[in-house]
Amino acid sequence: MTGVQTCALPILEAIFGPEYEELRESVRSLADKKIAPFAKAVDEEARFPQEALDALQGADLAAAHVPIEYGGQGADALATVIIIEEVARACGSSSLIPGVNKLGSLPLMLAGNEAQKNKYLTQLVKGKGFSYCLSESEAGSDAAAMKTKATKNGEGWVINGSKKWISNAGFSDFYTVLAQTNPELKAKGITAFIVEKSDPGVSFGAHEKKMGFKGSPTREVYFDNVMISDERRLGEIGDGFKLAMQTLDHTRITIAAQALGLAQGAFEIAEKYAHERKQFGKEIFDFQGVQFILADMAMNIAAARQLTYSAAVKSERGESDLTFFSAAAKCFATDVAMKVTTDAVQVLGGYGYVSDYPVERMMRDAKLTQIYEGTNQVQRVVMARHLKDII
Repeated sequence: MTGVQTCALPILEAIFGPEYEELRESVRSLADKKIAPFAKAVDEEARFPQEALDALQGADLAAAHVPIEYGGQGADALATVIIIEEVARACGSSSLIPGVNKLGSLPLMLAGNEAQKNKYLTQLVKGKGFSYCLSESEAGSDAAAMKTKATKNGEGWVINGSKKWISNAGFSDFYTVLAQTNPELKAKGITAFIVEKSDPGVSFGAHEKKMGFKGSPTREVYFDNVMISDERRLGEIGDGFKLAMQTLDHTRITIAAQALGLAQGAFEIAEKYAHERKQFGKEIFDFQGVQFILADMAMNIAAARQLTYSAAVKSERGESDLTFFSAAAKCFATDVAMKVTTDAVQVLGGYGYVSDYPVERMMRDAKLTQIYEGTNQVQRVVMARHLKDII
């Protein structure tokens, strides 16, 4: 997957400095050499991408967002986006390693105390994964309708319930769990906790059989009288839902980054194929119909990248219009990824429909980006509620 330069790299260097382009080149080289060769097998065997974890962990990229004082690289939001984007370009499933680690640990970074950060972030950078438990079977888009409960028990808590669609469940060692501590208050009665995989009463359901992202285990997580101390509570009692929404404001951008990577990878393959494939005595690229498809791909990827990078900067700065821009970046970039990967399959024709080429895998992966961390319909609701932030 080489030969086509990523759109807007000169702009990236001019605006943000050469270190970001250097990061991209470094991650791309790593992904091409140590992640891409295993992507097909990871998908076909629906197995965890251990090769990718080893490569990312070895390069200190599996949790690069962790601050330096806790052993991480201190990567800012834009750098984290670039890491996820470049890994997704090679293998969508593998990009969930840094993506889920940020999602799971960000509530800790936003609301945790120093003792909690020292305990868990230092282990995260050493390779112990961190997942995020928000959704439930009957509480997906309406997350505040959750039924999982945390009941006060002396100086600690007892958690009962289950969480659905949890990425890297069973693999991760740590879980940010949102639970009702006062159901009468609904959203204002939700509190966040850290639960460890080794805690008695924690168990996992069967692996979901998914359309895409098959290398990332998605399972239900069960909590059966899980007893934890109050030292595992994140933030104040009742602030959990607010913390969950703040987290998503920052991490929706990582879904946009995944989408960018999938779209970029599919575009490069389609562009290369269009020059190699000959019909009617000439390259199919010479037909205007194909040129228009590729031009639209490049245009939309470039636009999605600028919106995503802008949202990442707003995330890093904590700007007041972050909620709008993070939802917009997630919504637009993932819609672009779905369109680009589908068009890539079309450019390759019959070859695009079979697994000899990775574009069909990229198309299947792209679909999930329109769904998780809030469907794109929900993102449009979020944007509509925050229109005044950009006026």
